[in-house]
Amino acid sequence: INARYCTSCAANSDLGSIDLSCRSNRLRPSTDIIKINLPQLQLHTIIMSQSINLYPDSVHKSLLGDPEYYPEIDTYVETIRNATKGFGTDEDALIQTLGSKDIHERYLIAYRYKETYNQDLKDLMNKETSGNFGVLIKLLALPIPDAEAKIINMATKGMGTNEKLLWSVICGRSNEEIELLKKVYFKKYNKDLSILVASELSGVLKKLHLACLQGMEETYDPTYHNESKAVEDADEFYAAGEGKWGTDEAALFDIICKAPPKYLQMIDDAYVAKRNHNLERALEKELSGKGKKAAIFHLNMKLNPYKTAAEHIKSTCAGIGTDELGLSCAILRYQHILPRVMVEHVNISSKTVEDRVVSETSGYYRKLLVQMIKVAWPDAA
Repeated sequence: INARYCTSCAANSDLGSIDLSCRSNRLRPSTDIIKINLPQLQLHTIIMSQSINLYPDSVHKSLLGDPEYYPEIDTYVETIRNATKGFGTDEDALIQTLGSKDIHERYLIAYRYKETYNQDLKDLMNKETSGNFGVLIKLLALPIPDAEAKIINMATKGMGTNEKLLWSVICGRSNEEIELLKKVYFKKYNKDLSILVASELSGVLKKLHLACLQGMEETYDPTYHNESKAVEDADEFYAAGEGKWGTDEAALFDIICKAPPKYLQMIDDAYVAKRNHNLERALEKELSGKGKKAAIFHLNMKLNPYKTAAEHIKSTCAGIGTDELGLSCAILRYQHILPRVMVEHVNISSKTVEDRVVSETSGYYRKLLVQMIKVAWPDAA
């Protein structure tokens, strides 16, 4: 698989530390490029000082006020209008218009469509589409925070709760995006997200999600988050789990939610040095069922988010049948970081994300997912 990157990302950097999520890889023809072979690319694990943001900066800025848009946006709006006029729907046109745009462009299209026709784009998609294709195209018609709020609503609607879908959205998030998600959810559904979670979950899952929703991750400070404190917190983690009869889940979650990723890795190292296994193994021993899976997902989204996202995509296609909703939500939500996720997916499964999608889906739904993958990494083939 060949890929290309802008030289500003590659400058003074080995291949493992190139920022594959950089939006400047939307290259102009005159831009110099570096070509590499994806299966041979081994990414160095770079532990960040804060949990990863899944939304690009442009989305955060756009939500502060009326967005600026360019003339092409009106052309896309007209294409959508024409694709849904009269008898039948031109799904290919919708795929080319919404599926071929990145998160920020889709936000501008939805904003401009409402401005032009006094109709929410999601309502139009709801009327014109159906099935797995319809579910995904409706999510694409929403700003990404609104789409995530919608996903949470879908996970908690009707009989039973889709816990896996819920923890994939709420666990391992940055303080900034958790706060934004809570605000958007309340605005859309007039309900506090913590109250919803408390009513839908119980036991360990409830404790973990409520801890995540507090947005309690500390700002990394090397003078405070040092090795001696990491040893103390590793001992506290042991005392709350493996070192006692019964498990104090709240204490375990307090540590893994408060610790910024760089410091959490220091705690993990201190735990390994003393106990001969890491925090993930400790959680495996102390927790069970879905609570264990969610806690490990949260831990690893902080320590190794790209690999964890790749494993999550893979898990939606595991076993008998495909979790189409889980797959759709994963490709949608991880689109901004998908280039690095795609590398990790090849490393863990010797299969590209696109190959997985093609083998597990069909029809317009498959076309839409493949188009979204190509938007994230235009030169992967």
